[in-house]
Amino acid sequence: MSIIVQKFGGTSVADSSKILAAARRAIRAQMDGHQVVVVVSAMGKNTDALVALAREISEEPPAREMDMLLSTGEQVSVALMAMAISALGHEAVSLTGAQIGIMTDSTHTKARIQSISSDRMREALDAGKIVIAAGFQGVDQSGNITTLGRGGSDTTAVALAAVLQAKACEIYTDVDGVYTTDPRLVPEARRVERISYDEMLELSSAGAGVMHNRAIEFAKRFHVPVHVRSSFSDTPGTMIAAEVESPHPAVCGCAKVKEEARMTVLGVPDRPGAALAVFSKIAAKNVAMDMIVQNVAANGCADISFTVFRGDLPATLRAVEEAVAELGAEGVNYDEDVSKVSVVGLGMAEQAGVARRMFRALADRGVNIQMISTSEIKISALVAREGAVEALRTAHETFELHREPIFAADLPKVGAAADGGRNAVEVAARMEGMEEMVIDDIALDAEQARVTVLGLPDVPGLAAQVFERVAEGGINVDMIVQSIEREGRASISFTIPRSDLKEALRVTTELSKELGCPPPTSAPEVAKLSVFGIGMRSHTRVAHRAFQCLARAGINVEMISTSEVRLNVVVDAARGEKALAALEEEFADVRL
Repeated sequence: MSIIVQKFGGTSVADSSKILAAARRAIRAQMDGHQVVVVVSAMGKNTDALVALAREISEEPPAREMDMLLSTGEQVSVALMAMAISALGHEAVSLTGAQIGIMTDSTHTKARIQSISSDRMREALDAGKIVIAAGFQGVDQSGNITTLGRGGSDTTAVALAAVLQAKACEIYTDVDGVYTTDPRLVPEARRVERISYDEMLELSSAGAGVMHNRAIEFAKRFHVPVHVRSSFSDTPGTMIAAEVESPHPAVCGCAKVKEEARMTVLGVPDRPGAALAVFSKIAAKNVAMDMIVQNVAANGCADISFTVFRGDLPATLRAVEEAVAELGAEGVNYDEDVSKVSVVGLGMAEQAGVARRMFRALADRGVNIQMISTSEIKISALVAREGAVEALRTAHETFELHREPIFAADLPKVGAAADGGRNAVEVAARMEGMEEMVIDDIALDAEQARVTVLGLPDVPGLAAQVFERVAEGGINVDMIVQSIEREGRASISFTIPRSDLKEALRVTTELSKELGCPPPTSAPEVAKLSVFGIGMRSHTRVAHRAFQCLARAGINVEMISTSEVRLNVVVDAARGEKALAALEEEFADVRL
């Protein structure tokens, strides 16, 4: 008999009537012939109320005690849900994370799942009961209650689906699926019928709030089909699986992270290990960095810019100030009034000109870009917070995301969840250290050149001008980073095929003269190394480990860009093979 995991968020169990409605959905699934596991969050705003109560007692409550407190919200929900199912004439049993056997590490408030026992759940399911599981929580090796952090109930649901080899994991929420962007901000946003794991991961990190990135990491790693549906209607929803909705559009969606803060470490010595000194301090604070941009050094020093969630700014600032003192860097500046706007799509890898279209559209609307970071399937731009909504609407309009795509005829429809090729042997082999980082591959492209345009005026349209000129020269651009320099100036670096270097220098030299900027600089032979896999951003020590091993090998990093599934670095081409060997050795323990 197949197993279905259903997850109901806080708004879906906010009161007794909604709990009864959720109970009816679970019973309906059981009557359709499935064994059913229901994962529930705390009711409504219960968690927020508990956090506020704790803050009234202590400005900095101990993390262990916060976990003890916050876990009670889900315990209330599971008991009430079991009561509702019983009242409707069916059998159910409620279980906390500890009772299920969800074992985590000991990082309170941000714990990671290490293993899950399925014995007690299977025993109850085989007895004909619906299992009601508390989301968001587990227990460490010492028996302490732990919580999984933001989006933890989603993570619990997908993890249970993986362990039980469920047919699908249904996420019931107050929206009826994944949209091309936030429909509250862009009314013409369209519900997506299907989206790939990688696209959903990037959109989650880019600000799409439907599901948390750690839950999608689980889904991708264990091939769990995830069906996002409305608790309040029978709309088909969105299937998150391996396949894309349509192979044709370059962009499938766009998103905004409102509460970002940008930090720039100024005057970092341009030598191996310098970036490591910065990132190791931040990793020690367990802070997840988002956009990371290091541009080409000038006068023997480089500036490293990155973003963090606004709430992590105080801890990050303390860590960076320690690094500045150790390195002898010039200092640090930050801006807490910025937002990140991103476009995402697997089709970008096959279609040229996506970045140029985005930059031109933003320029035409007067939106100034402060930072740029790109990957193979995402382009992110950092803008002033006051212009972020306009930037989001512009991106959505530019790529015509309101239009229905041309669907691939051979893909199963939403609701017909395939098993993604899972089998018992494969799943069992991956269960040890369930939520550990996994590296899919490490790649080297040693056939690139680098161009840097310096001293650009920090005004709307500069990126558009650069890449329109480059496109006119018939040049295909790969990696792009833009960072803020001093005194209202910016620099843009990008990599291209070596054969295009002469033409790229010609067009950028002409543009620099027109703008009154210094001549562009270049490196005729560089290598781009890409580390990509699952958990790249949520595991805060990925960048630290990468830069640590490159520093040990005496390899200097010229450029950095990041995404949810990739870390890209550019080094001198002569050092490319050595860098590849160093990274492969460093991440051998987490390779598939």
